[in-house]
Amino acid sequence: MSEAPLPAIRSLPSWLLGRAAARGRALVAEALAEEDMRMWHHVVLSAVRDLAPVAQADLGRGIRLDPKDLVGILDDLQSAGLVIREPDPKDRRKNAVSLTARGARLLKRCEKAARAANDELLAPLSAAEREQFTGMLLRISGTAD
Repeated sequence: MSEAPLPAIRSLPSWLLGRAAARGRALVAEALAEEDMRMWHHVVLSAVRDLAPVAQADLGRGIRLDPKDLVGILDDLQSAGLVIREPDPKDRRKNAVSLTARGARLLKRCEKAARAANDELLAPLSAAEREQFTGMLLRISGTAD
């Protein structure tokens, strides 16, 4: 069954970005699955590496993830020996999250897999077009700062 034409919708940048994003997410999710990793778990591992030691609440705010969802992901990552939660040295009432050596090794593999998936997504573009496209995405995504 072919898709309905919908030329007015399919010409909207927002629709096209949504389709490209869905394809990109699928490619990255498939690549991460090879490492037995899910997307949000990868995001959390990456943020922990960049911010560690980071208070659990600050981590959730930093990646804009609901605290209840973050707790479940951290439970998974801690059970797998990828992160540790310890009392925050700045405020003993809070948990600080850090990456384990095992988590750092897995994160490197996941980053390589995610880069390869993004290379596949952007394969139709030249290197200069990729750089320009990424710059434009940064400007319109609201994440440039």
